[in-house]
Amino acid sequence: MLLAAPRGFCAGVERAVAAVEKALELYGAPVYVRHEIVHNAHVVRDLEAKGAVFVDEAAQAPEGAILMYSAHGVAPTVRAEAQARGLRTIDATCPLVTKVHKEAHRYATEDYHILLIGHEGHEEVIGTMGHAPGRITLVDGPEHAAQITVPDGGRLAWLSQTTLSVDETTETVDVLATRFPDLQGPPSADICYATQNRQEVVKHIAADADLVLIVGSANSSNSRRLVEVARDAGARRAHLIEDAARIDEAWLEGIETIGLSSGASAPETLVHEVLDFLAARGWDRVESVRTTTESITFALPHELRAGPSPDRPRPSQDGTDRRADTGARRDRT
Repeated sequence: MLLAAPRGFCAGVERAVAAVEKALELYGAPVYVRHEIVHNAHVVRDLEAKGAVFVDEAAQAPEGAILMYSAHGVAPTVRAEAQARGLRTIDATCPLVTKVHKEAHRYATEDYHILLIGHEGHEEVIGTMGHAPGRITLVDGPEHAAQITVPDGGRLAWLSQTTLSVDETTETVDVLATRFPDLQGPPSADICYATQNRQEVVKHIAADADLVLIVGSANSSNSRRLVEVARDAGARRAHLIEDAARIDEAWLEGIETIGLSSGASAPETLVHEVLDFLAARGWDRVESVRTTTESITFALPHELRAGPSPDRPRPSQDGTDRRADTGARRDRT
C-alpha cells in the first residue's frame, strides 16, 4: 500500500465543518445550510444527525432562522435574498474562494472581461460568476479555450475555480494566452494549495501503483480530478470510491501495489476503513508517501467569534495561508 500524504480535509473544509458544529453548539438545532457544506455525503449525513438542515435556496429557510453559506461560496444575490428574509447568516465560504470572488469584482470594476476556467454548474463557479454578472465567460478546458469568443476590443483577464486539475488549467491558460496575448491573470494562483498538494502526491504514487483508489464523493470536483491525475500519471487503473463498501473486489485481481488517497472533503475515518478492508485481503504493508507538510489553518467565521448571536448578514473573509516545505519522501508504517 502506498498511502498519500497529504490527503483528506483541507483547511477550508475543516473550517466549514467546524463552523456548522460550532453554530449548533451555540444556537441549537436547526441550523440551515445552503447546499452541502462540503461535497461529501458522509459529512452531510453526520451533520444532519446533529441538527443541520440542508436546503437548496435561502427561501427554504424560515424567516429569522440561521442560514449558513457553504464552503463553495455564493453570489451577492443570495446574500441579498437572505437579508430580505431576515435570515441570520454565517458565512463558511473558504477564504481561498473569497479571494477569487474579490478578484472577479476587481477585474469587473476595472472594465475587464473575465475568462473563468471551471466546470459549468459547479456551485463555486455559479457563485464566482455572480460577482461579475455579464462580464464572465466560462472556459471548460483547453479544447473549449481554443473555440470561445470574447467581446471585441476589451481588456481580458482569467481566473479559475479552486479545485481544478493543475496541469489541465495550465494548458488552458497557455491556449488562452496564445490566442489573447494581452491576457491578464491573478497575482497568485487560484487553484488552492490543498488541491495542488493532493494532485502532486498522487502523481508520485500513481507511477508505482497497479491500482489507485481515491476516497471521495462523486460530486466532489477535487476528488474526481485526483482520479484523472492518477490515470494521466501512469496508474493502470484508478477509481473514485465513496467508502470501503464501494470497492469492487474484482478490481484487486492481479494487483500487487495499491495507491490510496482522498479528496479534500473526505473524512480520514473513511481512509482507515479502506486500509482495514485491504489489510484483511493481504495488503497489510503500508508506505506513506509524503510530498509536503501542511500547516495551514483558517479562523472560524467571524459570526461565530464575535458573540452569542449572528445579528446581521456579514461576509466572512478571515484566514491565514502559511505555505509549507516540499519534497517527496516515503515512511514505512
